Amino acid sequence: MSDVKLAGLPGRGVLRIDGEDRVAFLQGLVSNDVSRVGADRAIYAALLTPQGKFLHDFFIAAIGDSLLIDCEGDRRDDLFRRLRMYRLRSKVELTDVTEELTVHAAFGEGAAGLAGENPSAGQAMPNGEGVSFVDPRLAGAGLRYILPAGTAPETGDLPVSAATADDYDRWRLSLGLPDGSRDMVVEKAILLESGFEALNGVDFDKGCYMGQKLTARTKYRGLVKKRLMPVRITGDLPEPGTAIMAGDRDVGEIRSGRGDLAMALVRLDALEAGELTADGLKVTPAAS
Repeated sequence: MSDVKLAGLPGRGVLRIDGEDRVAFLQGLVSNDVSRVGADRAIYAALLTPQGKFLHDFFIAAIGDSLLIDCEGDRRDDLFRRLRMYRLRSKVELTDVTEELTVHAAFGEGAAGLAGENPSAGQAMPNGEGVSFVDPRLAGAGLRYILPAGTAPETGDLPVSAATADDYDRWRLSLGLPDGSRDMVVEKAILLESGFEALNGVDFDKGCYMGQKLTARTKYRGLVKKRLMPVRITGDLPEPGTAIMAGDRDVGEIRSGRGDLAMALVRLDALEAGELTADGLKVTPAAS
């Protein structure tokens, strides 16, 4: 049986941006280089506050002359509102197409092979009437698909087995991939503490965008003191927000999790400080 699994992700939303200024409009707002997005390339990016704190993360892909934003479904109204607020005189049209387009993921060992030999992170290609792309954060994470509602991904000759969104959640946790506001606290999280540089989510050469100054200062002044990382819990998973302790010192907190795996924001100097615990349970950094 194939190790590659395919799951619908009903928790995702899709926004569409049309108009001649669509690239320039997003380029001045988000953390990655939108000019790279096209029929053969998708990116991972974030929208920040003017002070450089996290608001939203998302994937940006293209179909024809439209840009598609694959985002958190239950927060898409907030993202839509913020984008519309910054539209000003830009020649763009914003549309929520979540009811028309759905998101799927192919994952598991070898899933990136659905994109051909030696696939690269962000590599995109048409898939039926939609688009598929290798996860821009990590090629080994597999493929994402944005397709018309009611249609299934075309997977060629590679056999795949059906899976659930929960299965995909366990997979991304095992790889240490964040899941939006479940792992990054809105108006508080800092991109580089959340691993955005390693996950190809920020471009330091693209020029100005909202919140760019803090992101650049964090990198060039070596200000990263914490890191979002996968951890294993010995025992029942603590609630998100539970403090991680090194002795009597608060050194981080648990974020999203499933089973014995979780994402956690941990002070880097605590990793050599001895045993870490959360609610009295042992917390061990997991290899991602």
